[in-house]
This record gives sequence, C-alpha cells and structure tokens, in this order.
Amino acid sequence: MASFKQYKTKSGNKLWKFQVFEGRDPSGKQIITKRQGFETKKEAKIAAARLEENIRNHGFTDNNKITFSEVYHSWFELYQNTVKESTWVKTKEIFHLHILPVFGNLPLAKITTMQCQKAVDDWFNNGFTKYKVFINNVSRVFKYAMRMKLITENPVDNIIRPREKSKPVSTMQDNYYDLDELKHFLNCLYDDDNFKAYTFFRLLAFSGLRKSEALALTYNDIDFDRNTISVNKTQSRGEKGLVIQTPKTYESNRIVFVDKKTIEIVKQWRFQQQKELLILGFNSLKPEQLIFTSRNNTMLQPVKPTIWLYHVIKKYDLKKITTHGFRHTYATLAIESGLSIKEVQQQLGHRDFRTTMNIYAAVTQKRKNEIANKFTNYVNF
Repeated sequence: MASFKQYKTKSGNKLWKFQVFEGRDPSGKQIITKRQGFETKKEAKIAAARLEENIRNHGFTDNNKITFSEVYHSWFELYQNTVKESTWVKTKEIFHLHILPVFGNLPLAKITTMQCQKAVDDWFNNGFTKYKVFINNVSRVFKYAMRMKLITENPVDNIIRPREKSKPVSTMQDNYYDLDELKHFLNCLYDDDNFKAYTFFRLLAFSGLRKSEALALTYNDIDFDRNTISVNKTQSRGEKGLVIQTPKTYESNRIVFVDKKTIEIVKQWRFQQQKELLILGFNSLKPEQLIFTSRNNTMLQPVKPTIWLYHVIKKYDLKKITTHGFRHTYATLAIESGLSIKEVQQQLGHRDFRTTMNIYAAVTQKRKNEIANKFTNYVNF
C-alpha cells in the first residue's frame, strides 16, 4: 500500500513523494521503499503502481541482499516451536550437513528451479535415501519466504523428483520369527547369560512395543497385578543427547496387555538389577527407575539392543532379523493366535489401520501358500 505526500524543496518548489510498504524481512523488520521528485501526484501514483507491480512479480527491491541461510535461520526459530526436540534436531542436522552447503550463501531471490533440480539430482545420484526429505525442507524455507513476501514463487514447485525404479517395495518379508524360531532365539539368549537382554527381547516379542518405547519404560508404568504396561513416553535423541518425550502420535499412548510369564520375568530382572546397581552405589528402588539402563544407571543407548541381538544371532547361527522385527513377530503371532485386527492395532498403537492390515495380509498369504503343502502331505500319493 502506497502513501503520498507533497513537500517543498529548498528552492521553494512543490513536489510529490511516496512510500511503499513491501513487507517484512526475515527478522521481522519492515521494509519500506521511498521515492520523491515527482511534479504531480499523478506521476507519483504511476511510479508507485509500477513499483508495487514489480514487487508482486519479483519480490523486494533489495531482496538480492538476503541469503538463503538468513531466511532459514528465521524460519527455523519458528519451526522449533511447532515440533518435538527430536524432530527439529534431525531437521537441523539435515540443513547443516546437506542443504546449507549448497544454498546457504546464495541470494534467496536468485535461486532458480534449475539449481534446485541439480541439487536434488546430486543427492539422488550420491545415494542419499532421504533426498526427498532434503528437497522438501528446502521448499519449506521458500514457502516461508513467500509468506514474508521476500519472493513470489517457490522454485522447488517445478522440479522433477527422481525416482529409483529398481528399488523393491518395502515389506515386512522375513523380518520376524515364527513361533519355533522365537522359542529357539529366547532359549539361546537365556543360555548366553545376559538376563537384561533376555528380558528386553522377551518383552518386545510378547508386547509389540517399539524399541524406543521399551527403553523409556519405568517400573511405575507396569501394573504387576493386572499384567499391563502403560505406554506414555518414548526415548528420542535431542540436541544434547538422549531425551524422554511423549509418543509421536495419540494412538501410541496406550495400555498394552502382557502375559503373566513375561511380567514375572520383568520382576526377576528388577530384583537382579537392584542388586547390580546397589553394588555400584545406585538406589534403584524408586518407582520412576528405568527398567533398562547402562551400568551407571543412565538411559541405555538405542544401539545396545542391536549389539545384543547381532551377538546372539552370530554366536548361535540364527535367522537374521532386526530389533524392529520383534514388533513384527508379535503382530504375526498375535494374528495367528486369533486376535482381531482391531485388537492388534490397539496393542501396537498403529494410527493407520492399513499398517496392521499389511501384516494381516502377509500372515494370510503365508497360510494360503501352505494349503497346497497340507493337501499334498495328507493325500501323499
């Protein structure tokens, strides 16, 4: 919006001037452009209209001085207040490792679609599996700049996103143990004389908990009389290390039902943990005591269960699955045991019903494949 005013020069001539409010820079400061020396108000209005049209088409008149990095920092301050610490820490890492080295020092208004295309192509060709996340974050900064009226178009909108055609569709495949495989694994783990690891994987396989949820559990979360676990927090990585925060989704807050034997194993581990930590001078009798900790009674690093798992798999030559595979194991066995899809969904804390259905489809397909074998074995001629 332009404003106009008549003024007198030193020689006594009456001229016109105007000022146009262009918007605000990344720091929130108003950007106002002024022009003067017009003999009539009509001339000033024409000049102001041209200036405003130029701003609409090309952004601020002095936006060439504003770099991508400056706008990113302004956007990031606001972004931090909209997500959890673990989320903005990952986003910050992506910007500093991959995005700012490419765009940081460039004038924001001069970054072209071709430059954005080259960036995403380079990330893709260099094997970065999260190249889509990178370019989406770049787009976030441009969208913020548009809201601040620094630019009028987002150069990311017109890029062609590469796609790896040969990449197989991600499925649960064999990343789980069947009933006999699970029994064998737990027996091997028990024989390996690591009762903490045995308790951890028994709990995962018989509850469907995520690793991050299990690592955040305290004894106060377990109802030893009703054999239930209250899942209300998760372990994440913050800016200064591991943190405990609320689950990512509403559905992840849930009550999980566990069998009596697993609860008894947790009780046994609690007694053993108390003795081990007392020797080291730690009091673990408080209800908020973490169930799984390091030797100095701090949060267990998330890589530790993976180390336990791979050690046992290699030592006893077991089928290779991931730590998350024990969540698949629970889901598969739960469906095979007769639990309904809705019950499994609630136990696992799935937000999307289709996620549970994908597991159900895998289990039912396995059963279909066994029909011919069962018939052949029965007929046997």
